[in-house]
Amino acid sequence: MSEITYQYIRDYLMAIEPDDDILIREIREEAIKDNVPIIKSEVKNLLRCILLMQKPKNILEIGTAVAYSSIIMSDCIGHDGKITTIERSDMMIKKAKLNIEKASKENSIILLEGDAGDILKSLEGTYDMIFMDAAKGQYLTFLPDCLRLLKTGGLLISDNVLQNGTVAKSRFSVPRRQRTIHNRMRDYLWELNHNPNLKTSILPIADGLTLSYKIDSK
Repeated sequence: MSEITYQYIRDYLMAIEPDDDILIREIREEAIKDNVPIIKSEVKNLLRCILLMQKPKNILEIGTAVAYSSIIMSDCIGHDGKITTIERSDMMIKKAKLNIEKASKENSIILLEGDAGDILKSLEGTYDMIFMDAAKGQYLTFLPDCLRLLKTGGLLISDNVLQNGTVAKSRFSVPRRQRTIHNRMRDYLWELNHNPNLKTSILPIADGLTLSYKIDSK
């Protein structure tokens, strides 16, 4: 049983989902086989709804992996939309490029290769939406640049913020090797909830998701 959502509920919801197209299914199955972390089904469906409602034209994704979420998002933003996605793993970059090519998304998905901390500092302009799905211990480090790059009225979405429910527990109840990331994620969630530029909702779906709307604090 998941500590966030009962597994039997997740199994039921997945059973009544419509099928994805063949390429999305293939990327998902290969990622699962290779133990590559990708967004869970609940997050995939929520992202699609948000994108279709908000209609963002310029999206920044931190953490490409095999481009599974990039391709899913690109299908919801129209031909004039752009997704800029950041990945540092050479192996993931190679697979992501192949999947982007298979999906014929070379014109809508821009893959930036390198460390997100360095790349974020070099980016200019604003984004309508930012999707954070990278190293969980770095979320708080990335946040200032995300706030700088996110337009007023834009949405910051952060995935995997509840860490299988352990974030809600005392640091002494988690293994010592996990306490640093435990502390950093708790600090990140606190900052999202108390930052005067954000209105945040924490959703206990999949492994935890936050929606943070950027407001004008003036």
